[in-house]
Amino acid sequence: MQTRVVPLLRNPFRCAARQDWDKTARLLKPVCTAPTEEAALDRFAEFADAWGRKYPAIVKLWENVWVGCPRTKSGGEFTPFPRFDTEIRRIVCTTNAIESVNARIRRAVEVRGHFPDEQAALQCVYMAIMSLVPTGKGQARWAMCRKAALNVFDITFDGRLSAARQ
Repeated sequence: MQTRVVPLLRNPFRCAARQDWDKTARLLKPVCTAPTEEAALDRFAEFADAWGRKYPAIVKLWENVWVGCPRTKSGGEFTPFPRFDTEIRRIVCTTNAIESVNARIRRAVEVRGHFPDEQAALQCVYMAIMSLVPTGKGQARWAMCRKAALNVFDITFDGRLSAARQ
């Protein structure tokens, strides 16, 4: 999947007027949450019919990344996303935790300034990550919240996840 999904969901708001954000989001959300690729294409067609005249740039943005879109022959990065289970899609779209970790690492590196070698930089990053949850219970807490997603990943990817844990 070349195109990241979250920016694909956020970028249309750059093209739309503020008063239309809620309405466009309401019609774009079913595209990403559709159970099948065909249903997602149907939801996208509804969006294009409703907003295509006012915001053709949004429609073009989505068409450029979508394989199988009847209007265009280009694209191809978004098509795999609707093929995944909803639990996997939820994990892919969850960026707050990832952004938080990246911010903590960035802050630790900026405070340190420079590093004499690569090992020192890796140690700084490691310490920043370990300090996120000093009690060590963060991994267990994450696993409890994401059990359904872990099961779906394990089934979808033929046991590669459980093989990595052994």
